[in-house]
Amino acid sequence: MAGWRRSFRLHLRGGTVERDVDEEIAFHVETRTEELIEQGMSPSAAREEALRCFGDLQGVRRSCLEIGRRRQRGRRRLEILSEMRQDAAFALRQLAKTPAFTLVAVLTLALGIGATATIFSVLHAVVLRPLPFPEPERIVHLWATWQGDERSVSPGGFLEFRRSIRSFEHLAALHSASFNLTGEGAPERIEGGRVSAGYFDVFGIRPALGRVFSAQEDQPGHERVVVLSHRLWRGRFGSDPGILGQDVRLSGQLYRVIGVMPAVFELRASDPELWVPLALGPDQAVHGNSFLVLVGRLRRGASPESAAAEAAVVAKRLEKIDPQSYQGKGTRIEPLLDRLLGSYRRRLLVLLGAVGCVLAIAAVNVANLLLARGAGRSREIAIRASLGAGRGRIVRQLLTESAVLGLAGAAAGLGLAGLGVQSLVAISPANVPRLEAAGIDGTVLGFTVALGLASVLLFGLVPALRTARPDLQTMLKEGGRSLGSGLRDRVRSSLLVVEVALALMLLVGAGLLIRSAVRLQQVEIGFDPEDLLTAQVSLPTSEYAEPARLLAAVEGMRGGVEAIPGVRSASVVSLLPLSRYNLSSNVRIEGKPRPPGEEINGDTRSVTPGYFRTLGISLLQGRDFTDRDRASSPGVVIVNQRLAEMAWPGESPLGKRLDYTGDLLEVIAVAGDIRAGGLEEEVRPAFYVPLAQFPKDLWGAEIQLALAARTDGEPAAKAEALRRAVQAVDPKLPVFGVRTMGEIRSDLVATTRFNTMLLAALGVIGLALAAVGIYGVIAYFVSQRTAEIGLRMALGATEKKVLAMVVRQALQPVLVGVTVGIGGGLMAGRALASLLFGVSATDPATFAGVVLVLVTAALLASWVPARRAARVDPTRALAP
Repeated sequence: MAGWRRSFRLHLRGGTVERDVDEEIAFHVETRTEELIEQGMSPSAAREEALRCFGDLQGVRRSCLEIGRRRQRGRRRLEILSEMRQDAAFALRQLAKTPAFTLVAVLTLALGIGATATIFSVLHAVVLRPLPFPEPERIVHLWATWQGDERSVSPGGFLEFRRSIRSFEHLAALHSASFNLTGEGAPERIEGGRVSAGYFDVFGIRPALGRVFSAQEDQPGHERVVVLSHRLWRGRFGSDPGILGQDVRLSGQLYRVIGVMPAVFELRASDPELWVPLALGPDQAVHGNSFLVLVGRLRRGASPESAAAEAAVVAKRLEKIDPQSYQGKGTRIEPLLDRLLGSYRRRLLVLLGAVGCVLAIAAVNVANLLLARGAGRSREIAIRASLGAGRGRIVRQLLTESAVLGLAGAAAGLGLAGLGVQSLVAISPANVPRLEAAGIDGTVLGFTVALGLASVLLFGLVPALRTARPDLQTMLKEGGRSLGSGLRDRVRSSLLVVEVALALMLLVGAGLLIRSAVRLQQVEIGFDPEDLLTAQVSLPTSEYAEPARLLAAVEGMRGGVEAIPGVRSASVVSLLPLSRYNLSSNVRIEGKPRPPGEEINGDTRSVTPGYFRTLGISLLQGRDFTDRDRASSPGVVIVNQRLAEMAWPGESPLGKRLDYTGDLLEVIAVAGDIRAGGLEEEVRPAFYVPLAQFPKDLWGAEIQLALAARTDGEPAAKAEALRRAVQAVDPKLPVFGVRTMGEIRSDLVATTRFNTMLLAALGVIGLALAAVGIYGVIAYFVSQRTAEIGLRMALGATEKKVLAMVVRQALQPVLVGVTVGIGGGLMAGRALASLLFGVSATDPATFAGVVLVLVTAALLASWVPARRAARVDPTRALAP
């Protein structure tokens, strides 16, 4: 019995099929039954005993059958892999036979895939990659709002929010500040921040060296400690771990270094390079002056909505505490990532959609190439089908060729993407968060390979299905010259419609952004930026607290700059135009009180005499400041035209007075409006006061000033001389931000210009690919209908008629594509609406221009094959 079981097990594990197993069991049962009958048992008892003895073999049967099935599946997988290797080898041989087709298809795909992978790499680094903080989704900003605009928070408001909102685990405040770093080496201007205790706890990041501030160090009298950024520690202090405990001089004050933050804490080039305690004293915990940015970490389980609801309750309470400061103000919660990205998320998504259109156009071109290739291989496919190859087998072979093309295109596209990412990082606007992390990593590699396969397999499926369904009798008889030509023409024309529609969408988006950029460049800024050199300087209040010393230093710097050969005039101002920053305050007009919440809010600038002449700002009425407008003289002010119209509509403002920080100032002039902030911003009310009369208590810890010099010729050539002139007054003062006003204006549109340039380049690529596609379709049409064209010409058709027929054939799908593309262009315009300036998303001129360009390109692309058709020799075309 044991021998039978062993024999049975070996037999089963040999790989028999299920029917053989069952027959083997039946054979053994019958044999055992006969043996038992011969031993004297009755037939029924013998049968029952035999079945009982062999019943335990069923478990062996099941296990062995499973082994057999696994072996069969393994053999099938091996067969499939073997067939795939054969298909791949055959595909490589076939593609090698047609190098021109292969090269064009791979380059077309590489262009589309490379562009898409480049933008995806940037999108992944900037938008999709999580922030390098624990649970970054819990980190939010808390803003005050007024008339829909976000505002900073006052110290009193910060303390009330921190005390009352339970949804926050930590809530901290940041006040951006700049410092003069002096000591060993040249003086350097450092961007930093004054932060409250718990600021670093909000982000959940521990220092790389040392520690961060304690609550005690965030108190007046104990705040002379500093935490360095990794960038500053590496660049200024050579990554010296011994920096801990040393003193550094910041704006004339000594601070002890207690910590260094890790590199992951730096997300943008403009992020602070050092942090010192905010150290709000009781006299600073007031509600009037708002200058703090609040950032908090939500408690686990708390939502931004719950924090917003609590903040709204606190805002109502603050309005009752100080109606003058909080009347009409609200609050808003904003996730940290949204704040970091700003408009970059939308801009990158727009670019990704644009390169997706380019990729689709490239894939459509490849689909048309595959259709043409399939028509040329119709006889080969017919022979394979007649020899027994099924349609599925033929489709798989053709899709394998498409996959090989896709992988080759992805590999080439990956190389282009590597170069593209480097180029984008090099020419991109400054301060794009995390852009330096963009590169070809595993995610981008996987995306690129998947993109190559998906694009070709998707658009290669239709050509494969069409090619794999031949009419055998016709193909073998005619050599494959008419393989479903009508159907193929319809498929190719449909693909051409898609291609033209996508190209039109791309060109509409590019056209709208180009017109928007042109309008932005044409914005009247109110002064002459040509031949204007600017520089920044910051004087520590600890050393220049006395107004006399401050004015002497200012006059020394201005006089030194004016003495430079080639400088026509120089002036000093608290804040340059086009700076995107402003110092604003509510303006109260004498004799014209306004209810709370409806005050005029105006930008404030303190200037030296001659400022308006230096910048080329026109004075519409009145006189300029003079050296007689000193601190001991009556207070005077110059208002801009916008403020004059709001405060004294229909009246002359000269001689009128406005209240600034409790002092009544007499209006002595009206200046022309200028763009104080971004070019796309509306002109704001503004007023100017003499630097000598600017309230001393508003300077803060540092007196930040800007120099402006009008030059003869190239202003950048005077930069070094300007530095020497300033440091001749005080060698410890770093001179920074030395730029021409033209550069400042150019930087304001850098992001818009960058996006416009990229989208315009993608539009040109899309147009070129569409033109190539049109050319390919018409050239194929001419080659397939050579005999028909010859017959027409033999029957009397002229070259002009043939030319018109071919061009008409080309324009039919183009015009359909234009019609479809206009609808897509309207959607593209809506997607770009928030990025446009001075141009409607449905701008008729842009749409008309794009249609004209696209139709012209289609005519030019169809002209060459049309001319070839018109020159067909009827005798050669009709020859057998």
